[in-house]
Amino acid sequence: MTDTATLPGTEACTPSESHAIGTEAANTVAGALKALADPLRLRMLSAIATDPRSESCVCDLAELAEVSQPTVSHHLKVLKKTGMLRSERRGTWVWYRIAPGKQRAVAALLEAFAPAAAVTDEPEDVQERAEALQQMDARITRLAEELADELTGLNRDFVIAIVRESYAGLVRSAKLTRHMIPLTERFARQRLADLTRERSSGVPQVLFVCVQNAGRSQLAAAIVNQIAGGRVIARSAGSTPASDVRPHVRSLIAEIESEHEADTAFPKPLTDDAVRAADVVITMGCGDVCPIIPGVWYEDWAVGDPALASPEGVEAIRHDIEGRVRGLLTTLID
Repeated sequence: MTDTATLPGTEACTPSESHAIGTEAANTVAGALKALADPLRLRMLSAIATDPRSESCVCDLAELAEVSQPTVSHHLKVLKKTGMLRSERRGTWVWYRIAPGKQRAVAALLEAFAPAAAVTDEPEDVQERAEALQQMDARITRLAEELADELTGLNRDFVIAIVRESYAGLVRSAKLTRHMIPLTERFARQRLADLTRERSSGVPQVLFVCVQNAGRSQLAAAIVNQIAGGRVIARSAGSTPASDVRPHVRSLIAEIESEHEADTAFPKPLTDDAVRAADVVITMGCGDVCPIIPGVWYEDWAVGDPALASPEGVEAIRHDIEGRVRGLLTTLID
């Protein structure tokens, strides 16, 4: 028998060091994923994680589906065996909350993996995108020079650098390159305004931050701008921006503000400048991604993700955000 490793045109199979997940860890993760492979359990986990009380009762979770409370209790026990939940009996009811050591895992599942898995974007033609990006450099250079000519009060090289950085930040997640020039201009102008803003003067500014900047943070900013009437300005950003705002969120923004403002909304990457320029930073399910800037007021809002919610759930999320916004504005405006 001939050794295939010595045949002409063949290469010996040389074992290499494996970087795959370890067996023990794989068994643990697979067990958790198996327990989560049920739509109702995922909804229960999401409801508990986003409950303003940081916990949910069996009676609350029974409303998610037309099933009996014993069935709900069974699903919760399965989730509890994974270590993701903790429970406490109070009187006749049992209350559930996310286990302290599993909060990051649950957040990663619900805030990053689930939206990416549930929402599919129509990709731009690969060849078309490659050709467009080849032509983009000259257009970005021209845009940078035009802004530098306009903003004479700022260092020219500094303006050009901000424009190029803004383009680089947006193009990573952009789906359609044909919109890149106007989006880059808007983002660069905002960054330059952030870099020159003094928080001690002017209208208070709120920055909403979520993972993809395609749902709840965009919605919260629109609600603030509608209710505040110019007395407070709201903006939004994402730790890992999506390619576009979710269609049903865009339609909600159109109801709140206007069709034009909804059409011009786009996901933006989080920058240190935006955090530094804000008076208040509200995180919404993105963890500890914001740099800590002295003098900035930070809050975390446990709000459901409209990208994953039913129509009724989206409406509930909208009302939840509106209630929180009114409380925030009362403090800021007073």
